[in-house]
Amino acid sequence: MDSQQLLLPLNGLGPPPPVPAKIPRADRVFVNHDLRLSNIDWVGFDMDYTLAIYRQERMDALSVELTVDRLIKRGYPSSLRELKYDTRFPIRGLLVDRKYGHVLKMDRYKVVHRGYHGLERLPDAVIQNLYHDKRIRPHTARYHWIDTLFALSEVTSYAAVVSALERRAEPIDYDKLFHDVRASIDEAHADGTVYGVVTAALGDFLDRDAELARTLHKLRSAGKKLFLLTNSPNSYTDRVMTYLLGDAMHEYPSWRHYFEAVICSAKKPRWFQEGQPLMERDGDVLKPVRGGLERGRAYEGGNLEEFERLIGVTGSSVLYVGDHIYGDILRSKKETSWYTAMIIQELDAEVAAHESSNDDLSRMRTLEEQRERLEDELRFYQGRFKELSRGIGSNGNGIEPERTRAKRAVERVRGELRANLAEYAGRAERVSTRFHPYFGSLLKEQNEMSSFGLQVELYADVYMRRVSCLKSYSPQQFFRSPYDLMPHEL
Repeated sequence: MDSQQLLLPLNGLGPPPPVPAKIPRADRVFVNHDLRLSNIDWVGFDMDYTLAIYRQERMDALSVELTVDRLIKRGYPSSLRELKYDTRFPIRGLLVDRKYGHVLKMDRYKVVHRGYHGLERLPDAVIQNLYHDKRIRPHTARYHWIDTLFALSEVTSYAAVVSALERRAEPIDYDKLFHDVRASIDEAHADGTVYGVVTAALGDFLDRDAELARTLHKLRSAGKKLFLLTNSPNSYTDRVMTYLLGDAMHEYPSWRHYFEAVICSAKKPRWFQEGQPLMERDGDVLKPVRGGLERGRAYEGGNLEEFERLIGVTGSSVLYVGDHIYGDILRSKKETSWYTAMIIQELDAEVAAHESSNDDLSRMRTLEEQRERLEDELRFYQGRFKELSRGIGSNGNGIEPERTRAKRAVERVRGELRANLAEYAGRAERVSTRFHPYFGSLLKEQNEMSSFGLQVELYADVYMRRVSCLKSYSPQQFFRSPYDLMPHEL
């Protein structure tokens, strides 16, 4: 009888184990501070711009059109009906100077590096004169901080109207105009116009993520409890969430079954501080909550202290996912011990621009190294020229020839430095326009973080482009922050 030899695995002789596929860079979770998902019991989500990813250009165009209608009713020229605007113009993290009608971008130290008046870029001399000699105080009444995607339409409208009125030589009170623009947008939301248009054509305004339901299911399957905490009213929340999740998985008869608790009309950021009593919706009637929270019920209002008591958790076991740097991330980080995850849907463009700029960025690093060497040379030859001018250090062959050589060396190095700086500036501008045609990178400004990037670093433990990025990671994942080097350690 034939015998069959069994092959034993031998180290180094068998096929290598498969290499796990790398997560595409745009789909990764990026880490500012350590986060152990194994320690998280509850995961909460904002809705707008977090679970619900809006098509930003379409939303902004709607807001501008509704704003113009209301501005005309307030007495602005009817010619604004032909307003030319660019929904790409603003990014988050801008500062509106209501005194002069300027829109500014700052770095982490509140230094203004670029700005626009209307849709015209401000000259460097104007920025230097207005914003470099005196310290900017962004939280005073003169300035308005733009930190949400929702607020981008305010800047789009404001800049376009400033340009349109100035072309007609109309007198402008920049502060009043900005107030009127904001009031007009608020009216369009308060009277239900925006909600009505969006819910009538959800597919035109929302990007439905096929992986969202499976991501939430994966978290629930690992024992996490999920909750929804949104400022949107109950009726709008129901329409949007039904569109996103209503028939996504047969295990969930309705979108509410994904969540242990659903709280609408929360009025964040006040919710994280004093808030209001939590109410339960019964048809058209709101009544105080009796007992605990029930899955599938609709709640409104509330506050942090009451919520934590009702679900019986401590803050350090909660992760909250949102998009609003102030209302969702900063306030929850300052008022609670919740962990925070920030959704930055612009990361698609940021990552793509960074990867397409690799050659320029590499050359810019080389230019920086060359500049340091040239600056060392310049200091040496300038010092040598000064010594020889004082009659010091001659080698005995006469001071003047050596002095002439030193002077020529100074002029040569200065020329090389000018060429270096010119090439660097050209490449930096080219890189900047790859990120954004007006304001460059969302998270950086020149070699520093932008003011928005600094807030992301300080207050978001992790950040990603959308909630479904979590699906690529274990629900027990330990997200480790990178080692943070100080300049003297580089």
